[in-house]
Amino acid sequence: MTTGSTLPRRLLARELRNAREAAKVSSEAARNQIGVSKQTFWRMENGIPTRLNPLFVKRLCEIYGVTTDLTQILMTLAEETKAKGWWHAFDDAIPDSFKLFVGLEDAAQRAISFQTTFLPGMLQTDEYRRAMALIEHPNMPTSAVETKIQIAARRRDRLTEATDPLTLEAFIDESALRRPTGSPGVMANQLAHLADAAQLPNISVRIVPLSAGTYGGLIGRSFVLLEFPPHPTAYLTEPPVVYVEGYIDDLYLERPEEIAAYRAVHTDIKRLALDEADSLGLIRTIREDTNP
Repeated sequence: MTTGSTLPRRLLARELRNAREAAKVSSEAARNQIGVSKQTFWRMENGIPTRLNPLFVKRLCEIYGVTTDLTQILMTLAEETKAKGWWHAFDDAIPDSFKLFVGLEDAAQRAISFQTTFLPGMLQTDEYRRAMALIEHPNMPTSAVETKIQIAARRRDRLTEATDPLTLEAFIDESALRRPTGSPGVMANQLAHLADAAQLPNISVRIVPLSAGTYGGLIGRSFVLLEFPPHPTAYLTEPPVVYVEGYIDDLYLERPEEIAAYRAVHTDIKRLALDEADSLGLIRTIREDTNP
């Protein structure tokens, strides 16, 4: 796992915001003390990439009356934000709204994915992903499509890392398995790949069968819930994030009540889904029906 600058930046932003609010210092007064624009200060407090001078962090800690120990932690986080993750090499190819998700996914310890339309991104083959890209952007140059394939392949690497691979719990509506994407051969190979992935120790694939009828999870959109490894300083552990992909804008939900709502949806989906063995059997059956 490589955290790049995503987690340190988010941790730093949250602690700076909490410290300012505890000190009852306005954002206007704080930003004037370090001489940055309103937009830059907002980005600093919301974990959005921006040029971050460690001296700014030190000065803010002084203004907020932060303890020496916490100041040292925040200064260390400020230095860690300078690290670059693999996705920074694809800055021009990854939309800003999705770039945050890629960084969080790369840093996560566990992901819970629920998909109703297509298969989970990390479990897609290159051919399946290519077919999706051409449907979404039919006029996209071949070189741009292939860059998307490279990005998808790098994301998949988290599942097979030699040390600390991502734990993935994937719930997929049966309709996604039966929806043709690309040629019959592409779909058959995709289902075979899904069956193989489902047998890895860190991956659980469970299918919600069509026989479940209409259920609560279908009312909302597909989502991914990301959980992060514990930080050495316990209260600095990054809280879970729910990512909901939108047609125009993506949502990142973090409030405790939002996380609780999606955990309740997850519990309901888990109740309806086939177990892993029956899910694997269904995947193989659909693949046989699909095989050209």
